[in-house]
Amino acid sequence: MRIEGAHILVTGAARGMGAHFARRLDELGARVSAGDLDEDGLADLADPIARRRLDVADPGDAEAFVAWAREVHGPIDGLVNNAGILRDGLLVAKDRKTGALRKLSIDDFEAVIRVNLTGATFMAQAAAAAMIEDGRRGVIVNMSSISRHGNRGQTNYVAAKAALAANTVTWARELAPYGIRVGAIAPGLIDTPMARSMPPRHLARAIAAISLGRMGTPEEIFQAVRFVFECDYFTGETLDVHGGLRF
Repeated sequence: MRIEGAHILVTGAARGMGAHFARRLDELGARVSAGDLDEDGLADLADPIARRRLDVADPGDAEAFVAWAREVHGPIDGLVNNAGILRDGLLVAKDRKTGALRKLSIDDFEAVIRVNLTGATFMAQAAAAAMIEDGRRGVIVNMSSISRHGNRGQTNYVAAKAALAANTVTWARELAPYGIRVGAIAPGLIDTPMARSMPPRHLARAIAAISLGRMGTPEEIFQAVRFVFECDYFTGETLDVHGGLRF
């Protein structure tokens, strides 16, 4: 698919990788519709990027966002399914001082699944339906994670990202008859505000596990996103981009 002139939706676009994706797609000539719960962050994106508050975990809001984007920029050609949150915690842990057991809260588990998996599904469904209705060939790019293979302290995040990678295969098969391709990117540790919010010792330990010895950049992940959009023979697969990270 040619990015120039295409109408591409980006979720989680207020900061970090999502904001970078929106700006770079705009630079390449795409018509970009950006959504996020953080309206202040969205305001930092410059025109002509269209911006609207979006709660991907609300199916009605996902549908409304897609309808709005079609009104603003016309038929939809692509979606970057980037919105996500972290609520890390061990499944069960014993406090070293008190001996009390702590458990991953059900609320934290369900919040991550709701945004990272269910919300991504709502967005893919709404965008694909719009493409089919408008008779458009299109591309959906899901943001999975290297954590999908399993990572200590991320039961909820791992579950969501592993399922999203599996659904990339499922949706690619289901949507291929309509000319819609579906791919996923699985970043490792990327230099974003989310990564920088980690406790310093945890961040240092994570960087030490990367073969290249550093975090990746949003631009390096964008290069993979661009590949999925532009390679018309790519579908149903997840690209790992992690600098040789091994947990």
